[in-house]
Amino acid sequence: MNILFVCSRNKWRSATAETLYKNHPDHEVRSAGTASSARVKINAKHIVWADAIFVMEKKHKQILIERYPIETREKEIVILHIPDDYQYMDEELIEEIQSKMTAYL
Repeated sequence: MNILFVCSRNKWRSATAETLYKNHPDHEVRSAGTASSARVKINAKHIVWADAIFVMEKKHKQILIERYPIETREKEIVILHIPDDYQYMDEELIEEIQSKMTAYL
């Protein structure tokens, strides 16, 4: 399964999630951000590639649906409800991502 993680700037939350799962034996993982200043900016190809999309906040899901209505129409977009309160690979962030992803992986 192809998994896409999305946050705003793709520097802390989604990048951490990608790092955590990049060597998963059953999944391909990428991450991107919705902001113009994102390290990797989200585009339609990311959404088409993804079998599952996990966003950190409700606003990220709204942005994806608004910008890419055709590409997101058939996609499940899961909101993880992880606020922008962490640094890259923060121990609490890792625990939060892992606990919320166990139901999906």
